Amino acid sequence: MTLVGELSLWVAILMAAWTTTVSWAGGYQRRSDLVFSGERAMYATFAFTMVASIGLWYALFTHDFSLRFVSSYTSRNLPSVYTFSAFWAGQAGSMLFWTLILSGYGALAVLFNRKRLREMMPWVTGTMGLITLFFLLATAFAANPFERLDWVPADGRGLNPQLQNPGMAIHPPMLYFGYVATAVPFAFAIGALITRQLDGEWLAAVRRWSLLSWFFLTIGIVLGMWWAYVELGWSGYWAWDPVENSSLLPWLTGTAFLHSIMIQEKRGMLRKWNVTLVVLTFLLSILGTFITRSGVIESVHAFAQSEVGWWFLGFLIAATILTAMLVSTRLKDMEAKAELESMVSREAAFLYNNLVLVGIAFATLWGTLFPILSEWVQDEKITVGMPFFNSVNTPLGLLLLALTGIGPLIAWRRASTANLKRQFLMPVVMGFVAVAVLMALGMRHFYALVFYGISGFVATTITQEFVKGIGARRRMYQEGLAMASVRLVARNRRRYGGYVVHFGVVVMFAAFAGQFFKKDYAQVELKEGDTYAAVDPWGHTWNFRSEGLSRYNTVNRNVTAISLVVDRDGEPMPPMVAERRQHFDASQNATFEPSTEVAILEMAGQDVYVFFSGMLDADTAILTINFNPLVIWVWIGGIIMAFGGVIVMWPQAERRERGYAAEMAPQHEEVLVGA
Repeated sequence: MTLVGELSLWVAILMAAWTTTVSWAGGYQRRSDLVFSGERAMYATFAFTMVASIGLWYALFTHDFSLRFVSSYTSRNLPSVYTFSAFWAGQAGSMLFWTLILSGYGALAVLFNRKRLREMMPWVTGTMGLITLFFLLATAFAANPFERLDWVPADGRGLNPQLQNPGMAIHPPMLYFGYVATAVPFAFAIGALITRQLDGEWLAAVRRWSLLSWFFLTIGIVLGMWWAYVELGWSGYWAWDPVENSSLLPWLTGTAFLHSIMIQEKRGMLRKWNVTLVVLTFLLSILGTFITRSGVIESVHAFAQSEVGWWFLGFLIAATILTAMLVSTRLKDMEAKAELESMVSREAAFLYNNLVLVGIAFATLWGTLFPILSEWVQDEKITVGMPFFNSVNTPLGLLLLALTGIGPLIAWRRASTANLKRQFLMPVVMGFVAVAVLMALGMRHFYALVFYGISGFVATTITQEFVKGIGARRRMYQEGLAMASVRLVARNRRRYGGYVVHFGVVVMFAAFAGQFFKKDYAQVELKEGDTYAAVDPWGHTWNFRSEGLSRYNTVNRNVTAISLVVDRDGEPMPPMVAERRQHFDASQNATFEPSTEVAILEMAGQDVYVFFSGMLDADTAILTINFNPLVIWVWIGGIIMAFGGVIVMWPQAERRERGYAAEMAPQHEEVLVGA
């Protein structure tokens, strides 16, 4: 089966080459037989890539240690769930997995458009074929998962302990699904540019795939934050690490596109901007892959330096040059059909929103690439740390948050003074009320007050929009509150799903502000019977009493654990157990440095976070105790955003309630999704 998988990889290369060649030839010569052949070859590419992937999974589960990849990332005592996820744990396997998703997306794009966009589709199929061909070639020649060893070891090295976590079984696939989905809008953009069909149906196709990419990237980024928080032991969830930034960049530009496409659909504006954003999002995905896989920037998430990273750099340069040349020849075809009539309008608010998103992306990209640029210029690698990113992106993030509340309140084309007063009154008042209440409770941190004031403003805006919509339905149809709420969202999924996403953003920003009040207690030394007292940000006194150390073996690791009896102001709390682990293979050989498993007590107001950092002697543990306010709301906000994305992507219900639509139309337009 492994041999069949390896052969299938090479056949998939031939199929991808055929897809590219005959699809473009069919589009150029307008020959339906060639177009049809190219589409079938796209299906075949996916089929053979799937067989290759099954072959590698078979090798993983049968412990075929003759393959370098299998021996490097699995062992006989590795739990099955991590044997399965080892597929994407290493360079070679993840490349094949990426290619599997890419060829699958290409096949779906062809399938869904087999009766639509017929003039454009040969170019779309050919472009997807070319991208898939590149990934297949890079996999086969630079990171082949079927590479064999000269000798067969009795057991493998096993999987990195930090990857033996449920989040890492899900986080990479979600990011891959998001990253790879950017290729489909890119292919449609190339097809639209070549055929000069830059309006109409292609926008709908691009929007669906962009939403899919945004959805998976959102889940992947939040899961990555959760993994970093529970696994790395530093009590944080975002460090502006280069690989973290690489996932954020296409999310930012993809979000900007999902906003600005609304302006093109309604007003025929920002056509050049939208094509640029689609292309830029794909190129940033490739750039992120280069950063992750080249080793040019140090990161806890990055793969080791390898040849495949430079393949991506070459592809990135070629794709950038060729796309720029194509766009430059179509500038006249992308002229706007209308002009911005007022700087105080919903169009302008979308434009400001886009500028801020792209500004954050540029600042993040600059800080990420600065070590590379400084090494090229000064022969010295200068790393840009968290202070730079926080100082630049925190004000921009607050401005972005404010714009998510401002946009829905402003009319299209031109807003009247009376309309602005009526719409802004309650949100502004509630924003100031939130600040006043927090100051009365003793909060004085400037940025925290700004965070919560703007969050109150945006939350009120969203609530106001829902109240108006539900009220209109109840007046028109005499529906109950629950029925009116459900049908409001069902009949206007793009708009109200977008509001749900925005509410998730508000929740996350409010949670981010909790980090301003974080308290840390480092180098706490405890042996059996010792008690340590710490005061949390809210003034409560916590006592941590050690019940001593326990040592035991389980599955594929030796564990040293410290158990803590915990109380808050004398009230008993759930016990906490922090661990240090030494993983080993089936022969009891230690294969990695010791790892840790933090103890986390989650509550609505804060997390109590205990990290077992080391041993002073055989009976004394060294701990770090952190109080992290509002962290659980980061995960809740991410879930809300993902749920809003599902609402927006769900097929729109047919609208038959014309009276309701007529009543709602003057005050409410579709306000996208995205941020």
